[in-house]
Amino acid sequence: MRIVIPGGTGQVGTVLRRALTAAGHEVVVLTRRASGPGELPWDGRTLGPWADAVDGSDVVINLAGRSVSCRYTPDNLREMMDSRVLSARVVGEAIARAARPPRVWLQMSTATIYAHRFDTAHDEATGVLGGTEPDAPGYWSYSVDIARNWEREQERAATPDTRRVALRSAMVMSPDRGGVFDVLSRLVRLGLGGPVAGGAQYVSWIHDLDFLRAVEFLIDREDLSGPVNLAAPEPQPHRAFMRALRTAWGVPVGLPATRWMAEVGAFALRSDTELLLKSRRVVPGRLLDAGFTFTHPDWAGAAEDLTHRHRHGRREPAVR
Repeated sequence: MRIVIPGGTGQVGTVLRRALTAAGHEVVVLTRRASGPGELPWDGRTLGPWADAVDGSDVVINLAGRSVSCRYTPDNLREMMDSRVLSARVVGEAIARAARPPRVWLQMSTATIYAHRFDTAHDEATGVLGGTEPDAPGYWSYSVDIARNWEREQERAATPDTRRVALRSAMVMSPDRGGVFDVLSRLVRLGLGGPVAGGAQYVSWIHDLDFLRAVEFLIDREDLSGPVNLAAPEPQPHRAFMRALRTAWGVPVGLPATRWMAEVGAFALRSDTELLLKSRRVVPGRLLDAGFTFTHPDWAGAAEDLTHRHRHGRREPAVR
């Protein structure tokens, strides 16, 4: 297959590109800084010669969007919104104009679209979208607005011959340098991997092998469209999540952090506390109903596998 990946140079794009290329597919990455074979330049906003790669392709997987690991300043929030909405819009325009449009368009979204909650888990059928929670900071609603607008652009696209899927993805855990697993592991090894603000908030996650397998599953399943949660079936409270990660690394203790300590740390890292404090209890209802099986459904086993690969410098997951 020919697979086009707009915004395919980040952590998730690297995971996908590596695996899909190894599987024998032709992968074309659209990036603002094209520098190697298989990469084409684009600005994520306007049609250009890159659209020729979409015409005649089999699959488009749009991952484009500014990293959310930043301070939530007005300028950064605006760039987070624009980079997602405008890239989804122009990808839709390219597909609409194609003489031979791709059969499926997978559009990255986020599990952050769901409400901050500690009780019932969110699936696609019964989950509650966020933005109005009384116990969450008001500015957290902007992340939900970004996700809603991101998905809305795909819904509005005039692409009747292309099946569309919105990937409401949890954090993708891979041992790649700079990814979320790498960052959390560094904190654990420094003795700082304790619970944050009590640790009751839920962490939703997905092992990189299951993310890859879910993408392949959704490419093949012509009966699946619309929002799909990409998350392991067992989200964990932050306290238990970090305990399992410490166990995997053989680190017995981790210093806890209060909310104000998390705010200081986030400021120092030029990030935001929403990434740590929002409770994301998300489960993969549609994937499970469709018969998808997870190779790493529980976090303790996933953490052991990822830690082993990290220690041995092995980036690719073991195929099962």
